Amino acid sequence: MTPAFRYSVRETVQRLIQATGYKLQTTSKRSSIALAFISTVSVIAAGVAPAQALTLMDIIRGGPGKRAPSYDSGLPGVDAGRQAPRNIDPQPLPKVSGPKYHVYKADPARLVKTAGFAANASTGPERLLAEAKVSAPSDIAAALEAFYGKSTKPLWISAGDINEKGRDVLALFDRAQEFGLDPADYRLAPPELVTASTQTVSATVSDASKTPVGSDHDRALMQFELALSAKALMFAQDMIRGRLDPNRISGYHDFKRKDVKLSLVLPFIRSGEDAAGYLEGLIPQSDHFLALKDELARLRAEEADEGQRIALPENLLLKPGATSPELANVVAAIRKHGSDALKEKHSAFLASYQQDDQYTPAVVDLVKGFQDEAGLKPDGVIGPATVRAMVGHSVAAKIDKLTVAMEQARWLPADLGGRHVFINQPAYTASYHDGGTEQFSMRVVIGSKANQTYFFQDQIETVEFNPYWGVPQSIIINEMLPHLRADPSYLDRMGYQVEVNGRPVSSTSVNWYGSTQSIAVRQPPSSDNALGELKILFPNEHAIYMHDTPSKSFFKRDMRALSHGCIRLAEPRKMAAAVLGVSEQEIGAKIAKGKNIGETVSDRIPVYVAYFTAWPNKDGVVEYFDDVYDRDAATLKALKATSTARVS
Repeated sequence: MTPAFRYSVRETVQRLIQATGYKLQTTSKRSSIALAFISTVSVIAAGVAPAQALTLMDIIRGGPGKRAPSYDSGLPGVDAGRQAPRNIDPQPLPKVSGPKYHVYKADPARLVKTAGFAANASTGPERLLAEAKVSAPSDIAAALEAFYGKSTKPLWISAGDINEKGRDVLALFDRAQEFGLDPADYRLAPPELVTASTQTVSATVSDASKTPVGSDHDRALMQFELALSAKALMFAQDMIRGRLDPNRISGYHDFKRKDVKLSLVLPFIRSGEDAAGYLEGLIPQSDHFLALKDELARLRAEEADEGQRIALPENLLLKPGATSPELANVVAAIRKHGSDALKEKHSAFLASYQQDDQYTPAVVDLVKGFQDEAGLKPDGVIGPATVRAMVGHSVAAKIDKLTVAMEQARWLPADLGGRHVFINQPAYTASYHDGGTEQFSMRVVIGSKANQTYFFQDQIETVEFNPYWGVPQSIIINEMLPHLRADPSYLDRMGYQVEVNGRPVSSTSVNWYGSTQSIAVRQPPSSDNALGELKILFPNEHAIYMHDTPSKSFFKRDMRALSHGCIRLAEPRKMAAAVLGVSEQEIGAKIAKGKNIGETVSDRIPVYVAYFTAWPNKDGVVEYFDDVYDRDAATLKALKATSTARVS
């Protein structure tokens, strides 16, 4: 009992019974009523009554949940009374879950229909092309059928053997890893290897049935002919659009898979002399892709020197004044990876350093300088982010990142556009490009791991000043409902506007135990608005956009996967001015008016909400980032599944 509770339980029950016209008697029926009163009062007296507990007023009104009658308002989920009806039986809170990651399914293959090839065959070995058994994805199989259905003249076979054109293409396939591809996907055994084993078997058959051995050799050549054409088409397709359908990796990937005109590939090879050169020329020619390719070649050459990498524990945590034997490696890593300017500034210390285990002020200053150069918070605290900046990822890990990045780069247009915005989620940055050159870059906050930002591309359409925030259903259900069920006035008190089927209502009048699909919640423009001063819209089904935020402190953090999925900009006025082609002063003047207005972006400005853990900076130097959402791991699994399907 609390001190403020003046009466005993029994005294309170008696007073309540008197007030309601009941008499306390000893009959069984009256006793049960009295016990109900006592039970209820006991809970309230203890101060622990749950939100949905049976209350004294319930009993006074004649039963659980009974209230004064009210007329039907005609709006689903809305009670015309002053407060939403209480639901006595506890109900589990609903949840809106995000997209899922999938078990990747490679493109299914089918047998190439070769029956029609015989009608176009001469009396030479190509007549046996109709007997070849080759499986390929449907689009590749269709291109083979169209090509050889017109003419069965071999591309890769001349004078009973593989020709120079074919050998050059096989050599190109062996170099596939240079382009971020897997040589195993395109590897074929040369026909002479097939023929050697075939002739041994055929000799016995020939003695018995007088079947010419040469027919088996020709048959092997034609099998190879069709198989190499299938691999050439696959290689061409992979070079242009990548090996994967990104939408099969997860629901967070949203790309229309590129169309490749396979019908042009084999005719071009037939008419040209340099088939390998033609296929190699299909590689994306964008600066960013070529930078990734060059970096991959450099790392392949460095693999043998991997043992020279300076090692630091990934979970290292050192604060100024601490003592650790790892400090010698910290200084060594800065010697190796720090800029010349940083090393020059601290040259006296670096020359006199005696591998002391004490984290002294001189070492702290060196670390702060390194952190500042690396874009980290220069606080002198050595944690996982600083360690990664100091020692980097292993060569093998970087090669994996580059392989994924080159695959993903193929999903994007070859030309990103003269003017565009590029958001790289793992880097926590958004950059504005004009004339093909990065004009500026800024820090961003992206979705948390539980509320991941999607990977897609779109086009900027509008800048909205002093915006309303329309609360997504996922936030209403996952985050607001617990408050609203305990306190239906929650949204009214917080200044939000509630509508049911377009009609404004009080949040206290909504039945928050029913469906929320017809309920809209929005936050009016204000200094506390979740979107801040402005938002930049590129309408998409994921409801993702760029916007300001009142939570400015988030931009000081190194790990900035903290939002519900949208992109929060550190300098929203600067980005808005760039896409509208006006000054920041003009943007400020529009905001100062305090009116909710939108302005259309007249130029075509693509926006890439991208995800690259390896990507070149404005100087063309490839930088590496952590896999925030483990998407690289999912992509590598998908690539492995594709290769397994292709060689099986």
